[in-house]
Amino acid sequence: MTDHTETDVLVVGSGIAGLASALAAAREGADVTVATKATRPEGASSWWAQGGIAIARDDPEQFKADILEASSDTADPDAVDVLVENANEAVEDVLLETLDVEFDTNGQSGFDFGREAAHSSNRILHVDASTGKHIHVPFLNYLDSHDDVTIRDDTAALELIRHEGRVHGAVLESDGDFEPTYAGAVVLATGGIGDLYPRTTNPAGSTGDGIAMAALAGADVTDMEYVQFHPTVCVANDSPFLVSEAVRGEGAVLRNGDGERFMPDYHEDAELAPRDVVARAVKTERDATGEVTLDVSPLDFAGEFPDLVEKCEDHGVDYEDGIPVAPAEHFLCGGIDVDEHGRASLDRLYAVGECARTGVHGANRLASTSLLEGLVWGLRAGEDAAGKDVDVIEAPELLERDPELPERFAEEKFHRLRRVMDEYVGLERDPDDLGRAMAVLRRLKGEVDAYTRTRTSRSLYELRAASVTALLIARQAAENEESVGCHHLVEEASADGGQAPEPRADD
Repeated sequence: MTDHTETDVLVVGSGIAGLASALAAAREGADVTVATKATRPEGASSWWAQGGIAIARDDPEQFKADILEASSDTADPDAVDVLVENANEAVEDVLLETLDVEFDTNGQSGFDFGREAAHSSNRILHVDASTGKHIHVPFLNYLDSHDDVTIRDDTAALELIRHEGRVHGAVLESDGDFEPTYAGAVVLATGGIGDLYPRTTNPAGSTGDGIAMAALAGADVTDMEYVQFHPTVCVANDSPFLVSEAVRGEGAVLRNGDGERFMPDYHEDAELAPRDVVARAVKTERDATGEVTLDVSPLDFAGEFPDLVEKCEDHGVDYEDGIPVAPAEHFLCGGIDVDEHGRASLDRLYAVGECARTGVHGANRLASTSLLEGLVWGLRAGEDAAGKDVDVIEAPELLERDPELPERFAEEKFHRLRRVMDEYVGLERDPDDLGRAMAVLRRLKGEVDAYTRTRTSRSLYELRAASVTALLIARQAAENEESVGCHHLVEEASADGGQAPEPRADD
């Protein structure tokens, strides 16, 4: 382990939430270090966001009502107030005035506001179907030129430095070298958990690092059972890609293997029903008829979504025949429990973005609110995190006294973890299966813990983070007996209450 470094604010993660935190802290005069596993720019989840960013426009009360309804009235109304009351100002300040993001316009009355599932009006700013990268790239470039911000990419946070309920920094890894970085405050913005499932819209490396580090340090973690699956992910080949909800917002319809449109049978809002409803319907119809396709013939798909047309062509998909789709893990609605300023239960620790549980989403997230939540809470957390003293204490010792792990060790363990999460902790959950999942995940975590006591590597710590996060999801799912939103319990439990055989690593 090398000598330590110091910074006023350490931000871990480089999506919109982390970058907003860095911007706000730097505006307060803080020296900011952004440490991110991502290699720019595609490694951060925000880069992959398609649909857009919702704002309140001139009707914050209706925006709030839509968020609460999509969550099955489980979202925290006070947190939703923070989001909708700050939405317009945050977007105007950062995305329009500071970054000059060129959102699509309609050529007549200004912005071309889109509409997605469970929204009652058109309120979504977008750039074609690639909004994320059109925000993320200029944001990175802007902070790159800021005198008070240092961005360290391909750099992972392995463990928080904490003492007596306070966080003092984190141990960072870059190119095999480990370095304690001390900070007046740490902002976790590490994104999602896609690597815990075999099919996901997240970029590689989404292993729940921030959640696991916070939980292991003693921070409160809440609502982990609410894992949202996106209903329309193209599955024509081994490289699935997201088909934005905006496509359904413009009129595309879902058809089963028999060619029948089925969503009106599941919900009065049909294709624009809440995501959890549509995702389960797609799974049901795929199971019953073998296939579900997204029929884009009712709209000018090529004219309105040229980026998605290009994706289809790159993946050999003839969109005129319908895009084959299936649900995939998309977003974690829970995470590190934080307040209206992103403050976690440990002193000087903040969490923003997907790794945080602000209360905005409750049991189910409304489309196109993730970028907005990351922006609003990132600004608030960064401002609050600035101005705190840096104290250097003893960092945790990370040992490297044993030989390196076998080449396929992490790959095989991840395969087992994903198989368990997919079978037992997916779109639908059986209480008995959740118990089985916890038994397997406890054994897996025990195996990984045994290795982390004597070995240190990024891949091993990512595996530890994934096993901790997966166990938290399964445990909180088992504790929640109410079927609501993303947490959907099947009516019948399995007949035998015994232990199911553990999925093999080579299954």
